Amino acid sequence: MRPRVLGALAVADFRERVRRPGYLVVLLAAVGLGYLAAPSSGSHWTIVNAGMYRGVYNSAYVGTVTALAGALWLSVGGFYVIRTALARDEQSGVGQLLAATPLRMSGYLVGKYLSNLLVLGSMAAALAGTAVAMQLARGESYSVDPIAILLPFVLFTLPALALTAAAAVLFETLPVLRTGFGNLIWFFVSMFAVMAGQSPDAPLGGLGMHVFAESMRDELAAQGIRLTEIALGLMYLDIPPRAVVWTGMDFTAGFVGDRILLLVLATAVAALPAIWFGRFDPARAVLRATPAPAAPAAATVEPVPAHPVVSSPQTMPQRGHSFGRLLVGELRILTQGVSWWWWLGAAALIVIGAAMPASASGTMLIAAWIWPVLIWSRLGTQPREYGVEALLGAYPSPVRGVLAQWLAGVALTALVGLGPGVRMAAAGDLAGWLAGAAFIPALALALGVLSRTNRLFQVVYLLLWYAVLNNMVGFDYLGALDGGPSPILVGAATALLLTAALSVVAARHTRR
Repeated sequence: MRPRVLGALAVADFRERVRRPGYLVVLLAAVGLGYLAAPSSGSHWTIVNAGMYRGVYNSAYVGTVTALAGALWLSVGGFYVIRTALARDEQSGVGQLLAATPLRMSGYLVGKYLSNLLVLGSMAAALAGTAVAMQLARGESYSVDPIAILLPFVLFTLPALALTAAAAVLFETLPVLRTGFGNLIWFFVSMFAVMAGQSPDAPLGGLGMHVFAESMRDELAAQGIRLTEIALGLMYLDIPPRAVVWTGMDFTAGFVGDRILLLVLATAVAALPAIWFGRFDPARAVLRATPAPAAPAAATVEPVPAHPVVSSPQTMPQRGHSFGRLLVGELRILTQGVSWWWWLGAAALIVIGAAMPASASGTMLIAAWIWPVLIWSRLGTQPREYGVEALLGAYPSPVRGVLAQWLAGVALTALVGLGPGVRMAAAGDLAGWLAGAAFIPALALALGVLSRTNRLFQVVYLLLWYAVLNNMVGFDYLGALDGGPSPILVGAATALLLTAALSVVAARHTRR
């Protein structure tokens, strides 16, 4: 395939994808990350933890730490923006048209990979612009060096984004990973990869963190300062770090060669599925014909029809108790297609949670309230995914429907967390559990209604859950840690989320 045609396809796909709300969400998060990479001099939060020290906010330091932060965040969160490129072609019929053209499968896949990389690269470009703004805003150095700012993005951020772009293509061509289960897998795989990538022994230089760490250690050692450890990630320091001068890195030819090899490897990974990918040709496709959004995680939730119908007995209309029947119906819809082994796992969590001592109830609650994440993510999204949004728009009271969805989510949440809840109730600490049981489905419902996709909740909740798992008490929405937000504050957040969901649904109903 001609490079010119391949580039045109990638650019056209890129232009269509940057108009989507999810792109804006991750882009704004990336800009916020640039702010955290260069916090104020008295801030306790940092992206790069070098103990008691940080670099003066010059172009070299701000550019490097922002590029490393971009490699971390965009690799994890950006994946969820770009991972539906092939599914959209399948649903829109464009894929079937392409299957009838002389376009090679490898060329098509590489085109999607380049489009993914353009989307992520545009976010990295916004992050680089934020780095310049933050350097000037902090006022410690007004001399802007474009090379010192941009080179870390080329050598640190770009290779990581290339691997993410290739992984998105790979996941979409594998039947299990193209579902919601793949979203969960990517979160944990990417988190492990970014942690392992900070090691000096990481293949092909990893994230490049060790190059930065060695340079900073050497330069600060010349100033009589000894650094013991440098780590990447959002961390809270008891004492704000002291600014020291760091003038930047000298990249070796070997390191640059390793980064080029990473780009080549990413391209090869993107083209690899041409071996089994059928390019939407029914005679050759290995993938199932069901659209990706309509199929929850294969390992957790069994596939359901594109337009599911919840059967009910043919009875005469009854007056009264209509909301109760609506709630039961929403609970049936929410849990439809859930596999028997998922329920077996939930039962095991309940039994183990009830048997554990009260001191372990927080840990068990953290484990229990990650299990239903793919089911929670259905809240607020199923009408659009199943093509019945217009039909439900004729329902006379959409607010009742939203409340019924939320209460169905609360019931499921309470059931899965019942074991730890019993132990917490026995210890007189049930308020946090109740607040968490109400908050989680409210978050899922609000994000589902606003974005009309289940991916936003999946990534937001996984990040929130991961923060609690790492003892960041300020994010403890379930009352599992000591010193976290009060149940009243979590309850207020729940009320705000429900209000937002109800307002959006009511506004959409009014426009109809």
